Amino acid sequence: MSDLKAKIEETAGHFPSRRSAIMPALFLAQEQYGSITNDAMEEVADILGVPKVWIFEIANFYTMYNKEPVGKFHIQVCTNLSCMLREADGIVARLEEQIGVKTGETTADGMFTLSAVECLGSCGTAPMMQVNKTYYEDLTVEGIDEILKELREKAGNGGERRRHDANGGDRD
Repeated sequence: MSDLKAKIEETAGHFPSRRSAIMPALFLAQEQYGSITNDAMEEVADILGVPKVWIFEIANFYTMYNKEPVGKFHIQVCTNLSCMLREADGIVARLEEQIGVKTGETTADGMFTLSAVECLGSCGTAPMMQVNKTYYEDLTVEGIDEILKELREKAGNGGERRRHDANGGDRD
């Protein structure tokens, strides 16, 4: 049994039906392969024993599943109403300037991918962005430079500083 299959089977055991495990299974596949390709979607469907269309619908509806490989640091800036009212457009512009790519692109060195996303569920701390699994909240345009500096420093030693886990838990 492949490592991915074993992880998906273990995860599926925590749900009332195989269909209920689709989203976490897709996250596991994305973690394994770096993105969700058609082959990965078919593999998840086969492992869960569900129709492929169910997998394709979910993987293509939600923006958290990457259809293309992303950089070491996937920067996702919320551009929903609450964040836009608090200068998310300025945050995006500063990021584009500082990392040298437009939204939707990855730097040539594979370090950063910049994405605009509709909502990350943190309206009370707008504007905000998610870098990999870490939330950065109450952002300012000026604060972006320091965050990028930290990410570049951490790139050499295997990880990033955790601020707030996307699942709601605080991290060191």
